[in-house]
Amino acid sequence: MCGIAGFVGGQAFADGEAVAARMAAQLQHRGPDGAAYYLDEAALLVHTRLSIIDLQTGTQPIHNEDKTVWLICNGEIFNYLELREALSTRGHRFYTQSDSEVIVHLYEEYGVDFVHYLNGQFAICLWDSVSQTAVLARDRVGIAPLFYAERNEGLWFGSEVKAIVAGLRQRPTLNIDALEQLLNFWAPVSPASIFSGVREVSPGEMLVYRAGYLSSQRYWDLHFPRRGEFEAIGVDRAAERVHELLVDATQIRLRADVPVAAYLSGGLDSSIIVALVRRYCDAPLQTFSLTFADAGLDESAHQSEVVDFLKTNHSSVRCNDHDIADHFQAAIWHAETPLVRTAPVPMSLLSRLVNRQGTRVVLTGEGADEVFGGYDIFKETKLRRFWASNPESEWRPLLIRKLYPYLNLSRGSAHRYLANFFGGGVEDPEHFLFSHQPRANTTSRVKEFIAPERLANTRITPEAALIETLPADFGDWPYFCKAQYLEMKTLMPGYLLSSQGDRMLMQHSVEGRFPFLDHRLIEYVNRLHPHLKMRVLEEKFILKKSMEKYLPNEVVRRYKQPYRAPMSAALIGARKPEYVRYLLSKEKLVDYGYFEPRKVELLLKKIRTGRMVGYKDNMALVVILSTQCWHQLFVEEFEQRFCRPTGGQALKRLD
Repeated sequence: MCGIAGFVGGQAFADGEAVAARMAAQLQHRGPDGAAYYLDEAALLVHTRLSIIDLQTGTQPIHNEDKTVWLICNGEIFNYLELREALSTRGHRFYTQSDSEVIVHLYEEYGVDFVHYLNGQFAICLWDSVSQTAVLARDRVGIAPLFYAERNEGLWFGSEVKAIVAGLRQRPTLNIDALEQLLNFWAPVSPASIFSGVREVSPGEMLVYRAGYLSSQRYWDLHFPRRGEFEAIGVDRAAERVHELLVDATQIRLRADVPVAAYLSGGLDSSIIVALVRRYCDAPLQTFSLTFADAGLDESAHQSEVVDFLKTNHSSVRCNDHDIADHFQAAIWHAETPLVRTAPVPMSLLSRLVNRQGTRVVLTGEGADEVFGGYDIFKETKLRRFWASNPESEWRPLLIRKLYPYLNLSRGSAHRYLANFFGGGVEDPEHFLFSHQPRANTTSRVKEFIAPERLANTRITPEAALIETLPADFGDWPYFCKAQYLEMKTLMPGYLLSSQGDRMLMQHSVEGRFPFLDHRLIEYVNRLHPHLKMRVLEEKFILKKSMEKYLPNEVVRRYKQPYRAPMSAALIGARKPEYVRYLLSKEKLVDYGYFEPRKVELLLKKIRTGRMVGYKDNMALVVILSTQCWHQLFVEEFEQRFCRPTGGQALKRLD
């Protein structure tokens, strides 16, 4: 992964080199190996490089034979060898060994349809200087980030919003609609961003900018069969095909001119990826793990079991409460958004370990739960629908207790807790958001703390914003598929692959690759009937069936432990950092104007006493503190972070 940024429009600007330097400086962590730009009378393309493929000649911006088409790309095209061979037979000449160069030749051959040929994770800007056309495109599931803003009679874009802010030198403001959406879905509803006036290119979307006009097309989306239209296929054949697709998805993601390592959480998904790499790669494999000082969060015993079985060279980093507090602000700076959990912080520590050991690429198990239906939210939905058929039942809600043995609830408290937490919306199981209502209800409590005058300025409800993005046939899908779609369109790209994924990886110049998110695998599994994904309450049934020969049975059948990190106690405990005192003080709460100081003080008092502090309290604190951090970093400190001369890499001009 790299960093891209720039400006396209019909108006020349005299300070293009200075703008390029400011934008590149904000993306140096994404590309520490070099920075270059292309500039003409209508376009500025900036690239900061993390060298993974073609270390010697892969400098970007990259061009076609006659230099009429220019490209900058953040990401990897995994099927580039096959594409290069096919294009060469059609007369195209290549001057690098880069995977990105195939894109400009695909554009020459197929126009904007080039994107359908790519298997990869990418955010690109392609500039056709003859037709004066810019194309922005993002990969199908949203691994690589890409943002844009229409300002100053042109289109500004960047891998991160901070590059756009540096280019424009305009103080940002918070998008209150996006904040409210984040409280429901853990991230704004794409294409919204937390920055007013800045949007993201949605997963599977392409933008075309020409003559001051911006058009959009969705070139790919998740699709599921209607009820009764699923492919008729036996378990063994389905497992065989899943195996074939996952093996190939893993193998092509090993293509690199630097060593490739893997993350190992101790759970099924990352263990599968590590097992596949060990089986199909002759080189020694380095694996990396997180461990926690809190025994209730730690999975090091499971990690050791897999390491011993697969014989990997293993390293780990231990995270404690102090680490959360010390690195929380940096996580907000790189995530560029308020957070609902502290979980991204340990992921940053993990990527720092990877970087310090000289590794640049890691494979992870991200995406398996979404594609194969592994999260508890899918089990909850199944049980809540059973509960909905008899809403007055005393015992049906208690079935959900089986999903959370680590909560250690007594029968009396279990009924009350489960009825309150999961009971919202149970009377309407056909509601489009039925599967995700418990999650939305958990974080939406933070709205109680938001200053009323702020919420009075919202223009669209979170539910309405999400409905606008749903496919026309969404209502015809089985409930399980609806839940999968919502998960893969909200939590996965906006939070897991971004705040907890790309941003924490690239903070330390590490590229993550995700075999489970190969679009061929997704498309195939989506055609399978839900009962092949979940048998009764056994999650990821067909994945386990296809991969059980690679791992010990106890690893395959182990109860799934969710990834969690220390929260409120780490941030406002006895060692509360000075920035926490500063940002949660009455003065700063009033100054920034997002939250009601009196209500925040009552929350802090409750957490400090440690009495009846629940999950909602923890998430409320994290959202409030992270929003205050966001404002301090991007608004209050705007002048020193974005308007003063910045050092950094030497910037090379290509033409």
